[in-house]
Amino acid sequence: MLVKSIIAGVAGSALLATVAIAQTPTDKGDKMSPAASTTTTTSSTSYQGNWRASKVVGLSVYNDKNESVGSINDLLMDKGGAIKAVVIGVGGFLGVGEHLVAVPLDKVKFASEPVAYTGASNTGSTTKSTTTTGAAPAAAASKPNPWYPDHAVFSATKDELKAMPEFKYATE
Repeated sequence: MLVKSIIAGVAGSALLATVAIAQTPTDKGDKMSPAASTTTTTSSTSYQGNWRASKVVGLSVYNDKNESVGSINDLLMDKGGAIKAVVIGVGGFLGVGEHLVAVPLDKVKFASEPVAYTGASNTGSTTKSTTTTGAAPAAAASKPNPWYPDHAVFSATKDELKAMPEFKYATE
């Protein structure tokens, strides 16, 4: 039994060693100087104030009357990397039956502050939430997140967005 354990250990070690050797770079032709590599890197502070696209996708979209009209499903950009359009999903439930609309980026405004709740409460409660998302009141929030906005604003009602031509991804 001891011999089988030793043989299994040696075989396992040999397999791990071959994997480690296979991952070692063999191309020594790329001789970048240390000075060149430090000049091409940028620090994370140089991007301060820019938003993460992964956080913009999924943002709620409201109209000028603070009514929820949909959410951002995608960002469309040109081959140069500039964002040209925002795909807004309207209606549906959990993505089923959702109407997608592409609108130019310059028609969408982004806000860092939460949406103020302006409707009257039907429960008779005297406290009002200051957000439509059910999050903590704006006074309790320390400051807006610098890496993504709170929500987007597009000047249209839900019905107007549903009446717009549907956006479909081309399968070329």
